Amino acid sequence: MRFSLSGRDSRTAARAGQIETGHGSIQTPVFMPVGTLGSVKAVDSRTLRQEAGAQIILGNAYHLYLRPGAALLEAAGGLHRFMGWPGPMLTDSGGYQVFSLASHRTLSEEGVAFRSHLDGSSHFITPESAVDIQRSIGADIMMALDECPAADVSREYARASHEMTLRWAARCKKRFEETAPLYEHGQALFPIVQGAAFADIRRESARRLVDMDFPGYAIGGLSVGEPDHEMYAMVEVVNEILPADKPRYLMGVGTPVNLLENIARGVDMFDCVMPTRNGRNGMLFTTEGIVNIRNRKWRDDFSPLDPGLDAYVSRTFSKAYVRHLFMANEILGLHIASVQNLSLYVSLMRKAREAILGGSFLPWKDETIPRVRRRL
Repeated sequence: MRFSLSGRDSRTAARAGQIETGHGSIQTPVFMPVGTLGSVKAVDSRTLRQEAGAQIILGNAYHLYLRPGAALLEAAGGLHRFMGWPGPMLTDSGGYQVFSLASHRTLSEEGVAFRSHLDGSSHFITPESAVDIQRSIGADIMMALDECPAADVSREYARASHEMTLRWAARCKKRFEETAPLYEHGQALFPIVQGAAFADIRRESARRLVDMDFPGYAIGGLSVGEPDHEMYAMVEVVNEILPADKPRYLMGVGTPVNLLENIARGVDMFDCVMPTRNGRNGMLFTTEGIVNIRNRKWRDDFSPLDPGLDAYVSRTFSKAYVRHLFMANEILGLHIASVQNLSLYVSLMRKAREAILGGSFLPWKDETIPRVRRRL
């Protein structure tokens, strides 16, 4: 994996760059649709790439380890071939799922013991096995195992958690260097900066991970309940330390506004379930604002879903039609809403890049945010 910068904004920390992987190049800033189980819900790979414009997608090692399992993925030739996705892919090691399954897991220095949310069976994942699982999946970028603490943990807990995450990162790096890719493309390993909302712990985490020399870095443990201003403050703290010549990935974030504000703070990569999950529940993100498509006000509105986007679904289907699909529980509505939202997110990344390279990022951001955050 190689990363190069194409340009910077003169008034913010925003950057435009390019990541080269074995499955093609990625123009940054970039949003990665979440395909937890080898599927971006309600959207096939061709639509993701050709209509929504996705460059890279995300899978989850925890879920894929449980189902369908590493052996089947290896037999299929890796997740790319299994799901028919030709582009780059990133996998989360499962640290966030460990956090979310707090009542079903036990942490130790060695790793994490947990019970499957599917059938209650017992499992144990170590930093080493997290790398092995991601070798089996075949992601272009894999994440080191970490612990993701809650937003309201004490300083003592945050420090102990970050220290263990650092030790786990070192073990992941060692395992990564002792093993080789299983398929015909290279893989890269990113560690995850933790530290909750404590700036000094975040700084220490970032410095020590930089000293370990990884090809890129993720910022984790945000968008877990803290207010936006804390998120932005922690991103600024960390990005002052992370190398300028390596990609920075903010995990699990967020709304269109969150993305634009964090691009301004130097983030290159994002993922979030929000566009697809909210879309399946009738919340549409558009270039003019947020639409609750179930509202009665859209019943007789035959205007295009979002004329500000080039996506087929945005210009072909009316608000009235999509509302009808949702009210009738027609599955096509979930597909249209998901593609609309993903197209909006990807479009924002593309326009942010153009504005950075064109020297107009700050005024573009300040003009765009009020539009995309308002509720219609």
